[in-house]
Amino acid sequence: MRQAEIKRTTKETDIYLSLNLDGKGNSEVDTGCGFLDHMLTLFAKHAHYDLKVNCKGDVNVDYHHTVEDVGICLGKAFLDSLGDKRGIVRYGDIILPMDEALVLCAVDISGRDYLGYALEIPAFKVGDFDTELCEEFMRAFVRESKLTLHLRQLAGTNAHHIIEGAFKALGRALSKATEKKALFSDEIPSTKGVL
Repeated sequence: MRQAEIKRTTKETDIYLSLNLDGKGNSEVDTGCGFLDHMLTLFAKHAHYDLKVNCKGDVNVDYHHTVEDVGICLGKAFLDSLGDKRGIVRYGDIILPMDEALVLCAVDISGRDYLGYALEIPAFKVGDFDTELCEEFMRAFVRESKLTLHLRQLAGTNAHHIIEGAFKALGRALSKATEKKALFSDEIPSTKGVL
């Protein structure tokens, strides 16, 4: 099975995270930030990954350290779960509607980290969640998972719908990219022979 467990303890957060890429979309998420919990639950469901996250963070200060560090842990677990990436499709994309919002997401599990982030979120907060933290999460995840991610907002004026669309789209695109296909059998999908 393609799975990993990550434990990360700093002065700001104490995190346990497990990820199974061959799961059923089940999740148990408790980060101390309700909005992030909801986004990670949606991500797991739409990726069809099993995800467990427990984070004790300094949420009395704000959610920044929790959001970034969970992104770091998810990225590390994703990279570890893939091993040498043999047999995966490598690329995945989707244009996902979320009510009036429309989000394009494209990923390349390339071994190179790059984030093309073009979400124009029209509010500073959703509830008590600072919307700028969506980008912080994606940046941390991309850096640690060593993949290319493009997120582009094609339509939408509701901050919640735009962010929710981004997390769902990320799950769907990664599900496509990590799919094992008979076409690729035991190949590493690169002319270099390594990703």
